[in-house]
Order: sequence, then structure tokens, then C-alpha cells
Amino acid sequence: MEAKIIEIILAVSYWLHLVATVVWIGGIIFILFVAIPSAKQVLGTEAGKLMGEISKRFTPMANYSIIFLVVTGIILTAFNKQLSGIESVRNSWTLILIVKHVLVLGMVVVHFYRGLVLAPKIAGTESVEQRTSLQRLSVNLLKVNFFLGLMVLFFSGII
Repeated sequence: MEAKIIEIILAVSYWLHLVATVVWIGGIIFILFVAIPSAKQVLGTEAGKLMGEISKRFTPMANYSIIFLVVTGIILTAFNKQLSGIESVRNSWTLILIVKHVLVLGMVVVHFYRGLVLAPKIAGTESVEQRTSLQRLSVNLLKVNFFLGLMVLFFSGII
């Protein structure tokens, strides 16, 4: 009975982990390759306003995804049989998992920097030139997160 409960917890955790990944990385892909180009094409210089609104709606979803990824990741790691004892640090599976987690940490740092530091700077900037420069930085950081997300998916596939 206990083994069945653990199986169910692991299956639900894995499913939530995948859903959170899809929401976060899928959202980045949507913003980068659909929303930004479309907003620029239709709205021109006013595209930033639309992207600010899209960001306000997407950021909480990304934040919840990060929480789900951390919680489910802890659960999945805690029950993983490959992580037992000091020898587990020497196997390639563990090293790949460490690289994956470092990349995820990078994504989290970029995400919260964009939301907590850069977005308020953009909103409070009067100069059009400075705002444009900060918006460009924000888009470039989004591209960094897109690349990191692809690398996380790559290492997940290896695992």
C-alpha cells in the first residue's frame, strides 16, 4: 500500500513538474517569438505598453511555475534511488542533474531580476532613449532565459 502511495506522489509530482516547465518555457517562447514581434508590427513604438501588460499577466504564472518546479523537484530528488550515498556524486547522472540545476538557478535569477529590478526601472524611466535601452536589455535577458531553458530541456532529456 505504501509503495503505491509513493508511486502516485511521484507520478503527480512528475506531471506537475512537466506542466510547470511547459508553462514557464512555453511562455518565454510565446513572448519572444509571438507577442513581441506582433506588438512591434502592430503598435510600433507603443509595443512596450502592451508587453508591460502581458508581463503583468505572465509573471505570476512564471512565479508559480518556479514554486512548483522547486517543490516537485525536491520530491522527485528525495525519492530517486540514484542519489544514495557518497558514490552518487561520482556518477554522470548526478553531474548532469547538478548542471541542470545550475542552469535552472540562472533562469530563476534572470527571471526575478527582470521582474523585480528591471521592470520597475523601465516603468519609472522618463527618457525614451533610456527606456528603449532598458527594454532591449530585458528582451536580451529573455533570450538568455530561452537559451537556458532549452539547455535545461536538453539535460533533462539526457537524464
